[in-house]
Amino acid sequence: MRNIEFDKISQTVKTLCLEAAFELPEDVLSALKTSAKKETNPKAAKILEQLIENARIAKNERIPLCQDTGLAVVFLQQGAEVYVKPPSTDSSLTLRDAVNAGVRAGYKEGLLRKSTTAEPLNKRKNTNTNTPAIIHHSIVPGDKLKIDVITKGGGCENKSAFKMFNPTAGKDEVIEWVVDVVKSAGADACPPFIVGVGMGGNFEISCLLSKKSLLRKIDSPNKQNFYARIEKEMLARINKLGIGPQGLGGDTTALACLIETAGCHIASLPVAVNIECHSHRHKTAVI
Repeated sequence: MRNIEFDKISQTVKTLCLEAAFELPEDVLSALKTSAKKETNPKAAKILEQLIENARIAKNERIPLCQDTGLAVVFLQQGAEVYVKPPSTDSSLTLRDAVNAGVRAGYKEGLLRKSTTAEPLNKRKNTNTNTPAIIHHSIVPGDKLKIDVITKGGGCENKSAFKMFNPTAGKDEVIEWVVDVVKSAGADACPPFIVGVGMGGNFEISCLLSKKSLLRKIDSPNKQNFYARIEKEMLARINKLGIGPQGLGGDTTALACLIETAGCHIASLPVAVNIECHSHRHKTAVI
């Protein structure tokens, strides 16, 4: 059994929140640069160049890529041989507490906008800490703790969608629906997008898969050729919509479509779409 200190975890989460806010991942930056060179609409190409410059300034000056610094979504893969050692001051604190402590510290130190409410419908009071974080926890083999942090903006998250298809639905029907979801998102979700798609599982798993797909490198196709081909077809169809960067027209409505799948009941075919904006903020660490 390997002990990992509570404070080590919270410090790592804090660092990931700061890095995600300030540093656009290299795969996304590379895709923006490639798209800017290929873009046939001069206005769209200029916008893409501005997004690239925005990323440069954010990284160099340590300021947020976007004013909406997002809801903290954290994926934890805890090795079965890992024990989270609580601080001596309070033995009741858990891994979840360590994550939230890190989010609080990161958002405070980075002067990042706090955007989390204590409850959804009544008073909707801001917690002023950007906690509680959304935490997805799983146990895996080994003695490591993997932490993935996504800081997800509200505008793009609001345009995500779910549909329960009949099990007889074919790939063309699913692709058409995904394209329609992106079309409906339009300029409101700040294109160019990364489109995460979850297929299978059940109601909640398909939605979780669509979010989890956003952890992949955007230039990494699905490992199954069938779904890799669908990703490619979806992306081509989406970019033919002509929405373009910031919704002002062009060839670049999305940078990638990423599909994750799971087995499902023979009577159902759940599909979820999680829209991500061009400010695709996520970072990973392994302890």
